[in-house]
Amino acid sequence: MISQHLAAALRDAGLRWDPAAGDRFVIPKPELEGEVFTLSEMTIEARHYPTGTILGFNGTTEWALDSVAQDEALWMPREDQLRTLLGGTFVALHRVPEGFTVTTDGPGGRREFTEAAAPDAYAQALLALMLLATADAG
Repeated sequence: MISQHLAAALRDAGLRWDPAAGDRFVIPKPELEGEVFTLSEMTIEARHYPTGTILGFNGTTEWALDSVAQDEALWMPREDQLRTLLGGTFVALHRVPEGFTVTTDGPGGRREFTEAAAPDAYAQALLALMLLATADAG
């Protein structure tokens, strides 16, 4: 799982989340530090309203937490989701002594991103791609 810091950087760079079953998220509040939630139709479901999306907690598994607005939650994209978001720029994932290297080829040419964990390497690659697109648009 990517770090909360990287998830926040992706969100701040413009990554949008359309909550779906299987998605993981955190609620960045001190009293919920370390808690990672997973959307599931049985326990946590995304309820879409004209005013916004609410993440509803069903049953008693999540103590007294009934719901939270989507913008209060921080999406923690999975490795497969990050790879999909890289799209055609993704070239390869390789194991290296330092961990994992993701290679991309897109705007800015061929680049490599090495992190201890594969999801973080994917996240760094996506963040770089998003920041490059933002710079090109501005």
